[in-house]
Amino acid sequence: MDSLITPHTTQRYRIATMDCPAEESEIRRALQPIAGITSLRFDFGHRTLTVVAEAKEQSKEHSREQSKVQAAVMAAIQAVGFDPQPVPDIAAAIGGTARADALDQAHAHASEGGHGHGHGHAHAHAHSHAAREDPGQGAGMGIFPGGMRRLALALGLAIGAEALSFFAPDTVALKAAGMALALAAIALAGLDTYKKGLAALRRGRLNINALMTVAVTGAFVIGQWPEAAMVMALYAIAELIEARAVDRARGAISALLALAPETAEARQGDGQWLTQPVAAVALGAVVRVRPGQRVPLDGQITSGSTSVDQSPVTGESLPVDKAMGDTLFAGTINQQGSVEMRVSATAAHSTLARIIQAVEQAQGSRAPTQRFVDRFAAIYTPAVFVLALAVALLGPWLAGWTVLTAVYKALVLLVIACPCALVIATPVTVVSGLAAAARRGILIKGGAHLEQARGLKAIALDKTGTLTEGKPRLVDWQLLDEATGRDKAERVAAALAGHSDHPVSRAIAAGLAKSSIDPSGFRALSGRGVVALVEGQTYALGNHRMVEERGQSSPAILAALKVHETEGRTVSLLASPSTLIALFAMADTVKPASAAAVAELQALGITPVMLTGDNQTTAEAIARQAGISDVRGNLLPEDKLAAVKQLQQRYGPTAMAGDGINDAPALAQADIGIAMGAAGTDIAMEAADIVVMNDDLRRIAQTVRLSRLTHRVLWQNIALALGIKGVFLLLAVFDNASMWMAVFADMGASLLVVFNGLRLLRFKENS
Repeated sequence: MDSLITPHTTQRYRIATMDCPAEESEIRRALQPIAGITSLRFDFGHRTLTVVAEAKEQSKEHSREQSKVQAAVMAAIQAVGFDPQPVPDIAAAIGGTARADALDQAHAHASEGGHGHGHGHAHAHAHSHAAREDPGQGAGMGIFPGGMRRLALALGLAIGAEALSFFAPDTVALKAAGMALALAAIALAGLDTYKKGLAALRRGRLNINALMTVAVTGAFVIGQWPEAAMVMALYAIAELIEARAVDRARGAISALLALAPETAEARQGDGQWLTQPVAAVALGAVVRVRPGQRVPLDGQITSGSTSVDQSPVTGESLPVDKAMGDTLFAGTINQQGSVEMRVSATAAHSTLARIIQAVEQAQGSRAPTQRFVDRFAAIYTPAVFVLALAVALLGPWLAGWTVLTAVYKALVLLVIACPCALVIATPVTVVSGLAAAARRGILIKGGAHLEQARGLKAIALDKTGTLTEGKPRLVDWQLLDEATGRDKAERVAAALAGHSDHPVSRAIAAGLAKSSIDPSGFRALSGRGVVALVEGQTYALGNHRMVEERGQSSPAILAALKVHETEGRTVSLLASPSTLIALFAMADTVKPASAAAVAELQALGITPVMLTGDNQTTAEAIARQAGISDVRGNLLPEDKLAAVKQLQQRYGPTAMAGDGINDAPALAQADIGIAMGAAGTDIAMEAADIVVMNDDLRRIAQTVRLSRLTHRVLWQNIALALGIKGVFLLLAVFDNASMWMAVFADMGASLLVVFNGLRLLRFKENS
């Protein structure tokens, strides 16, 4: 597959004044004609744009071609009024040769994803670490202190201009002084707006900045210079507040995921411990994690035991006990004992890195509602501009207004028409929803999936590992031969099971007291069981087929087997050469939360259906415990795919929840694919649209509730933005609405939709 993937190069640009989705659209349109660009990734939180372009064979000609693309990108962005600053090297923003190497690997890995999966981890790491080292880069926060001081001065000058206009005598000198104050206020507050607005007007585009440029300039020209200054100052302050609020939503994810420590304590070849950058720690190295420290990388515990807070990755509220062989995830917190672990994934490929990649892709994707709003705004803004022009030209004839009154009303219309509240309504709401989900260990890979979840009518659930624990457990055993005795039967069975790697044998060994007997002549009978010599006597432990072959089956045994199989259990029998000694029943037990999760889904109007490769009898037994009535067993992967298609035809939008490996075809076919318990599973992360990191089925119902709440908030925001605009448009035409009122309406609408969207960050699990 790798040979078929087109290689890519990436170049990142910091654009300090890019803070609105409408400006993203402007830049997208400007870059669209440039050949060679395969994808664009906008990150408003860090004011960055990453351009991904095709990379051909290394040569001087290729280097010149790449330089041409970069020059064209710079020129196109500058043409729409922005000042892009190339970030020369992502690794340089982090520091350290080892870290640079890791990021190069991350780039190489990420570029394999082509359009949909490009450059995820590297940017996420760069962003999180750069944000720590340079607050000015993190979430755009560095621009606020200086920016607010500048705007406070602009507001003070605008107030001074208003005061001179209102209180001072009407003299030429004082009027000139007032105009100078107004000009200074406009220059301080609106220079960036003017640059972007004039660039848009030159290109014939009527965006937010173009409207404000025309409105403020027009107001100044007709003698309303105090109001022009105040409008520009208030507009710039509102933009800054909005940007900060949007950063809060985006920062909720960044803060959640910027968790992995910079260094790790790794054991060297001579046995000494050395603290080194995490990117320099090799796969398979042994790392020590002390109490209170964050786990630096993914790995398995090789020594010690502890309790770990996994909430940053899985959303689990309670600490999880960990012992030898258990998995640790980068970014989780070691709470008690000191442990050693063997690294199973490098920094660029850890579970945390993959989460960051998926979340960045989710933030960069455009939800259906956002696409609708963008299309609407593209019509709405020119329409209001035409209305304003009509008011200015026709008002004196049709309404008897003076020319100055008509022009003033038209300018008020332009200020009201700014579609910022409408455009910003969707992204801030969607990002808040994604952040709320991520905090609960629900990784949603895009606003489209967040929106679609509300419409689910059916969900196909895999059995093993989704509804059940995914591993057999000894649930019952009974003595069949009283002469042998219960204690001896348990010792012999534990000795035989303890020497086998079969899952059923491991379940028996785990469920019985550990045996001190060391069997000899141990043999595995393929597909049947095991045989060994214990205390001078030959014993066998295996399935009914083995018992039949030994001629030890009976109607009583068959009846007992049928009872257990009806309950979904697997049976093993312990036999001596002369008799059957004991019966052991194993079951893949239903997860404690499965029944509650199924009930929650049914309460939401979603029909659960079990799809499994297990036999129908076992499947029905598990389904009864989980509360599912539609059960389909003995299914191969292609059968599950066909079943999902049938559910889509019967019910409508259908989700599939599985482990992301055997269920990959069904996950891909479903309207929404959900991977359960996928922490550390590459295939699940790739195959699914939603990943439930803590393996709790109840998270699916939470996702549906969050989706429905997000949908309500989205349309509340759209209604608020359009409603407020509509009222003030009518006031501007038929009443005496001022530019002050217009800018406060614009500010108010924008802030209302932003803070309404941020409500999702406080989403309650039972809401």
